[in-house]
This record gives sequence, C-alpha cells and structure tokens, in this order.
Amino acid sequence: MSRFAQLAFTDGVVAHQKAHGSDRAYRRALEGPGEPDRLGPDERAFIAERDSFYLATVGETGWPYIQHRGGPRGFLKVLDDRTLGFADFRGNRQYITRGNLDHDDRVALFLMDYANQVRLKVLGRARVVEDDRSLAVTGYPAKVERAVLIQVEGLNWNCHQHIPQLFPRDAVEEALGRLRDRIAELERENARLRGATP
Repeated sequence: MSRFAQLAFTDGVVAHQKAHGSDRAYRRALEGPGEPDRLGPDERAFIAERDSFYLATVGETGWPYIQHRGGPRGFLKVLDDRTLGFADFRGNRQYITRGNLDHDDRVALFLMDYANQVRLKVLGRARVVEDDRSLAVTGYPAKVERAVLIQVEGLNWNCHQHIPQLFPRDAVEEALGRLRDRIAELERENARLRGATP
C-alpha cells in the first residue's frame, strides 16, 4: 500500500493522523519506493468475483462525482498487474463520468464484498477508448459504448469495521430454496409417521 499512502496521505491527512495517534501505524507505508502498486493474486481473485463497483472522478468545478458501475460477475477485468479495464455500458446518458475524464484522468474505485465484509480501494488513471467493444461480456445484452482502461497507481485493502453484512439476492434465494426443500421433506416424513401411528 506504499503508493496508495503516498497519494492519499497528504500533509493535512498526516497532521490528523498525528493528532489522533495513528501516524506510527502508517509511517512505514509512506517510506516505500514510490512505484505504482501491483495487482497480485488476492486482488485478481477479488476483482474477478465483483459484479459492481463505485467509480469516482473529478469534475471541472472541482466537485467529486461517484457513479455505480454494474454488470455480470467479472465484467471489471484485470488485464495485467497494473491495468484494469471494463466495457462502459450505456446507462442514463448523462455522461458525467465520461466528461470528467476529459478534464482529469484520475479515478478512484471502491470495490465491496458485503457478504464477506471486505473492501478494496484503487487509485488510478483512466483512459477511454471510444467504440471499443473488446471488453464486452459474452451473453450480456447491454450496449457497449466504449472501453475504459485504468492504470493502477495505488491500492489498499480496508478494514472490515462497520461494513454491513449483506447477501446477494441469488445467494439468499438459493439458501431459501434449500430450506424449503428440507421443510417439504420433513413434512412428508412427519405425515408418513403420523399415518403409521395407530
């Protein structure tokens, strides 16, 4: 996380860390070589399982903008140890993120696994390739308008405190289906045993 810390821990941030006693815990992170962080096996596996993430950009007014990006599991792809990419599906056609990237290529990605209470933060620089459908997801019906490639600068696994444990609908429906099957089996057995009782 050294590069992430070097980008995120500004003088103002470090001043607050010192004031609140957490500076010693983070000091070593600032002393790294200053090279971009790399996506390793843990990051690759985590990213491959995501079906959504949040993407932050900066507008010309200086205001941050956060947008949810969703698709089938794995639509955000690890192209190499420093590059992420995804097909930009047509949405509400406001193009705020797209316009912001003309102004400033810096982005932040926030990837959540609510079920396991894990999150990964990524800082990078985005490049848009118009009319590129190379990252389209086979069988997914959304219209692809472009590809977005992100050169990773820094990444950070964040602590799990305060992440609500939420489960995807399909996982809940599968668990409920197994419970319903088991209840039906027990009801049949109960009825059979009642019928056998004199």
